[in-house]
Amino acid sequence: MLEIFDIYLLEAVINGILLGGVLALLALGLNLIFGVIDVTWICYAELVMIGMYGMYYMVQYFGMSYYAAAPIAILLVAALGALLHFLVIAPLLDAAPINQLLATGGVLFVLQSFATVAFGIDFRNLGIRLPILAMGDMHFSYSRLLAFGAALVGMIAVYIFMTRTFTGTAIRAISQDRQIMALMGVDTKKIYIYTSALGGALAGLAACLLVLQYDVHPFVGLSFGPITFLICVLGGLGNFVGGFVAAFLFAEIISLGGLFSDLEWGYVLAFAFFILMMFIRPAGLLARRS
Repeated sequence: MLEIFDIYLLEAVINGILLGGVLALLALGLNLIFGVIDVTWICYAELVMIGMYGMYYMVQYFGMSYYAAAPIAILLVAALGALLHFLVIAPLLDAAPINQLLATGGVLFVLQSFATVAFGIDFRNLGIRLPILAMGDMHFSYSRLLAFGAALVGMIAVYIFMTRTFTGTAIRAISQDRQIMALMGVDTKKIYIYTSALGGALAGLAACLLVLQYDVHPFVGLSFGPITFLICVLGGLGNFVGGFVAAFLFAEIISLGGLFSDLEWGYVLAFAFFILMMFIRPAGLLARRS
């Protein structure tokens, strides 16, 4: 009996790691935008939802293969991210933070309403059924394995871009001191657009991975949007490493909670852990103590 329990425990831990990879990818995009532009996109999960609809229609209605549709969806959401910055964020850069939050919250409802009117409220499925990987008594979904691998590749690619290119270096520099970089002749407006497009591209990549695991509907963002925001807050808004650590902590709590009870209780435990940590580390897990 103990041996079987150990197998199930190991399976839950591994599934938590696989879930953590996708959550870390979502948190990376949101943290990137906040770290550079200092604006939290409450509507970030709705960009993912638009990308999921794009994948659905390209595969189901236009007969494209999944691998051909994915780059187009990523570019589509990247363009949407840049457009969101140009139309909504840029005019509010000097506004109070509450106005910025309300504006992106308004975009959230606009995108949800648009999707409801344009696509209806039906749950739609991509129609791709991936097999289950069996390892002894443990079973893992190929969709989660693929999502974890692609998320890992995406995060490594972003790391290389941020550390090995001029634009990436400028993005990191602006996130540390935007006033000094402006005085040094860096076009901050252009960097903001690049950052928003990159954040949108990461949302598009997440959409391509999540569409294999979730049905598409106008409110699918509620399945992962709030927890992504909590992960970023727990890790410290704008803190990439903190968000990475928080994503895997949340994923393990959810997975292990699902093992001992059910998945809903896993989310309850994750939210309770977040509330507790806000009392202990209100600035985030990796924030420096003053």
